[in-house]
Amino acid sequence: MTAAPWPAPFAATPLDATVTIPASKSLTNRYLVLAALADGASRLRAPLQSRDSDLMIGALRALGAGIDEVPGAGSVPDLAVTPIPAGHTVDAAVDCGLAGTVMRFVPPVAALLSGTVAFDGDPAARVRPMAPVLAALEGLGVRVEGAPDGFMPFTVHGTGTVRGGHVAVDAGGSSQFVSAILLAAARFEGGIHLEHNGTSVPSVDHIAMTVEVLRSLGVAVDDSTPNHWIVEPGPIAAFDVLLEQDLSNAGPFLAAALATRGTVRIPDWPLNTTQVGDKWRQILPQLGATVTLEDGVLTVTGGPQILGAELSDTSELAPSVAALCALATTPSRLRGIAHLRGHETDRLAALVAEINALGGDAVETEDGLIINPAPLHGGLFHSYEDHRMATAGAIIGLAVPGVAVENIATTAKTMPAFPQMWADMVAQTAAVGTRGRG
Repeated sequence: MTAAPWPAPFAATPLDATVTIPASKSLTNRYLVLAALADGASRLRAPLQSRDSDLMIGALRALGAGIDEVPGAGSVPDLAVTPIPAGHTVDAAVDCGLAGTVMRFVPPVAALLSGTVAFDGDPAARVRPMAPVLAALEGLGVRVEGAPDGFMPFTVHGTGTVRGGHVAVDAGGSSQFVSAILLAAARFEGGIHLEHNGTSVPSVDHIAMTVEVLRSLGVAVDDSTPNHWIVEPGPIAAFDVLLEQDLSNAGPFLAAALATRGTVRIPDWPLNTTQVGDKWRQILPQLGATVTLEDGVLTVTGGPQILGAELSDTSELAPSVAALCALATTPSRLRGIAHLRGHETDRLAALVAEINALGGDAVETEDGLIINPAPLHGGLFHSYEDHRMATAGAIIGLAVPGVAVENIATTAKTMPAFPQMWADMVAQTAAVGTRGRG
């Protein structure tokens, strides 16, 4: 039975709230992969609990890793991980759901084992590109069966080892194509010299995250030459790590400050991080907000109006940015996000359709969006089974009465408690008076 649309809370007064965000999906899933390949038992403290992380846990368990919940310091259990045993033989099927990190990061791990691993996922996952990862594996001598036109379903036939060496891929569609090979490369016989041979790689911050995590575990990575990454073969050190909160998932809550002309605070914001979500500190002032980071608390206060802006490579932050631009009083242009057409849905087409359905004026360009000021009205905002589309609808709903989000449950992909967290944020609002919402 299809759930009824979620009535997005409308904020009649400026917000005044403090919100704590769960752990980073990007870091949780990277550390899970590396724990499965490490030279001993590892521990992830306060990891993300979500559909994407559950799918990664299920995938790695299917490959032979031991992953158990153990009591942690807070309400979220830690994860104790025992690596995949040496010489392990496998005959398994992996459900990737709609998780790009699972469908792209796990096949290189499967290639290191003896046996066959079949990969499939949600219907929408079957149109997410996989060809560069699979082509790289085939270039390293791994047999891949299936993969119609470079998409799921496919089967990896492992022989217990991957020779490594030089391989070239076109990673212009996703930075995950690079991270996928790098994460397993230290376990290849010859390491890897990975070369990107296409147009510019999007979301390079995510590759920087992968490189930093690898180096922190003793893996030698040389990224000094643009579009080349060299990983030396060797062990991956076991670890015990406390996960950072997800700064991308903090975005909708920070955007809420601008949408309501209010203030939202996020505690425990890292001073130094490779998460792409740290770009919020540069993006939001361009849209008219005041942003401060003091004593680990990021505070965002909306201005009297939301200003349009020209922004480049906002990556996975783009849906939240577009929602704010739809509420702005001057035009906006978002560039360098053509790769969003290959995410959980074609996010550019989806954003144009949903913003315009509420009375907005959004146009798709070759590499992004143009959004002009227009009075918005209530209506149904479709999520397309995409968590970031759902949260974009919630942002607009704060400022526009009568917005309902279809399938808000899709936020469980990375933030299962989102509807309650959103309601709690609105409920926190102090009686600070009414301001103009022009």
